[in-house]
Amino acid sequence: MKTRRLFVFGYGYSARALARRLAPEGWTVAASVRNPSDAAKLTADGVTAIPADDRGALVASLAETQAVLVTAPPDAGGCPGLNALVPALAQANAFPDWIGYLSTTGVYGDRQGGWVDESSTLTPTGERGRRRLAAEMAWRDLPLPAHLFRLAGIYGPGRSALDTVRSGKARRVVKPGQVFSRIHRDDIVQVLRASIARPNPGTAYNVCDDDAADPAEVITYACKLLDVAPPPPVAYAEAHLSPMARSFYDDNKRVRNDRIKQELGVVLKYPDYRAGLTALLAAES
Repeated sequence: MKTRRLFVFGYGYSARALARRLAPEGWTVAASVRNPSDAAKLTADGVTAIPADDRGALVASLAETQAVLVTAPPDAGGCPGLNALVPALAQANAFPDWIGYLSTTGVYGDRQGGWVDESSTLTPTGERGRRRLAAEMAWRDLPLPAHLFRLAGIYGPGRSALDTVRSGKARRVVKPGQVFSRIHRDDIVQVLRASIARPNPGTAYNVCDDDAADPAEVITYACKLLDVAPPPPVAYAEAHLSPMARSFYDDNKRVRNDRIKQELGVVLKYPDYRAGLTALLAAES
C-alpha cells in the first residue's frame, strides 16, 4: 500500500521548502542525489537520499511512493527526471497518485506585454524554453498522472531583490514596457500541496503572483525597504548584460493565475512583490 511519501528528482530550493512543509503532516520524503556529498544535506533535512545511479534503491523507493516531484531542468537529452523515473516506475509496477513537473512560463515566449493563460499557444523564443516545452509534452504523452506547473521567477528567503541589493550587485535596467512575473517560494509550496490533495492529471497551472512588474521597480522598492539609495538607472541597450541575463528580457508578458485560485482554491500569501519583500524583511528581524 502506498504511504504518504514524496519522491523528489531535483532536491533544490522549492522542493526543500515543500518537504519541510509536508513533514509535520506525516509525510516522508526521499530524493535522488548525484553526488555522495549531497546525501548529508538531505539527511539533515530528514530526507532519505537515494543515489541516482542505484537503480535498485530507486525502484524500491518508488514502489512506496504516493507523489513524485520533478524539478531538474531538461538538457539536450530531454528531461532527466522522466528518463530515470519512468523505467523505474515500470520496474516497480508503481503508479503514483500524483506527479508534478516544474516547468516555466518561458514556454509562452514573448507577447510584447500581452496576457497569457494556460490555454495560450506555446511559442518559446529560446533554447531553454523549447527544451521545457519538449519536456512538458513528453510528460503529457505518458499514461501517468502528470501535472505541469509553469513557474514565474522564483524569489524567497535568501533569494530576493533584498539580497541582490545587499550584495552590491543590484542594477536598475530600464527597458520601457518590460515586465516580469514572479512567485514567492512559499506560494509555490501552497500550489503544489493543493494539487497533491486534488489531483487532475494532464492539467497545466501557471504559478505566479498578481503583479507582473518592471524589474527596475522591484529593485527600487527593495532599496526603499533597506533605506539605501537605489542604483542609477541604466538603459537596456547600454547595460552590457550577459547572454543569459539578456535572454530574460527577450520575453515580455503578463501571466494569468486564475486557475490555481479557481481549481485549487489557492489564496496567495504574497500577491505582489511588495507584500513578499516586506514580509521577507520582517521575518529577518
